[in-house]
Amino acid sequence: MLILNQKEIWSVLSFEEALTAMEEAFQLFEAGDFHMPDRMHAHHGDNTLLLMPCFTDQFFGTKLVSVNPENPKKNLPSIYGSMILNDGKSGEALSLMNGAALTAFRTGAVGGIGIKYTTPENADSAGIIGTGVQGFTQALFACRVRPIKKLYVFDMQQSKANEFISKLQKKLLDVNIKACINNRELVEKSQIIITATTSKQAVIPDDAELLKGKHFIGIGSYKPDMHEFPAQLYPLLNKLYVDTPFAKEETGDVATALKETLIDDSQVTPISKLVTLGKPTNESTSLFKSVGMALLDVVMAQKMYTRALELNIGTKIKI
Repeated sequence: MLILNQKEIWSVLSFEEALTAMEEAFQLFEAGDFHMPDRMHAHHGDNTLLLMPCFTDQFFGTKLVSVNPENPKKNLPSIYGSMILNDGKSGEALSLMNGAALTAFRTGAVGGIGIKYTTPENADSAGIIGTGVQGFTQALFACRVRPIKKLYVFDMQQSKANEFISKLQKKLLDVNIKACINNRELVEKSQIIITATTSKQAVIPDDAELLKGKHFIGIGSYKPDMHEFPAQLYPLLNKLYVDTPFAKEETGDVATALKETLIDDSQVTPISKLVTLGKPTNESTSLFKSVGMALLDVVMAQKMYTRALELNIGTKIKI
């Protein structure tokens, strides 16, 4: 078995390779060449254990993730996890990977796909609401797929925003990164707005005039009672793009909008359709909502495992 730790996961694939892997995963999704049971949620108070299995032709894998929203108050990551990759024919366990690192890297790449297919090619400004690990990877991938010159950051805790900006500046040397005093300022200044929070109420102002012509990427909400987007956004949309139809049940940003008839079920569209056609949308106002799915994890893990063997990265053990 090959063990890949956090540092190795971040180094084994380039950003471009990760984006290509996610495009391949969405093409598999559209073709139906996989078997993916619904993810299992086990809740204990505000904490959640997620179990996500998936089978493709050559591999299968299971990711186990714990999400503890209060951890940042203890200076701990909100997400811990492990990914086990198995041979699809024999069932042999091939690799054990740091699940939190894989999730962050994969989610960044999925957000990048959302930006690539739902935002203007010349968009050069973006805003990030939420300054955790997910926000960090979203910023990195956003700057890979669009010519971002100005990046705006907002967090309720100014000290976290400043620390976040300091880390990003070391990675994005050619990008002007600034903190905003509130979420309205961020939306006003940004063409692309990325949300990466676990908020139970909208983190974007509920103002249709402000929201018109903007492009939103939702990453944070993953429960029915979580919401990052305001009601007045939905009537501005032609379609609401998702990474998986399960988003209609899993996240309040889709489930509540459907329940309150802010959008129609026919408007909720898998982004795999755009990826497979290779044709980005040109809608004036857009929303891509990601909740993640096991197929994305298995394809990313497969690519990481194969490349790690080629580069002799990781630690081999017998169990």
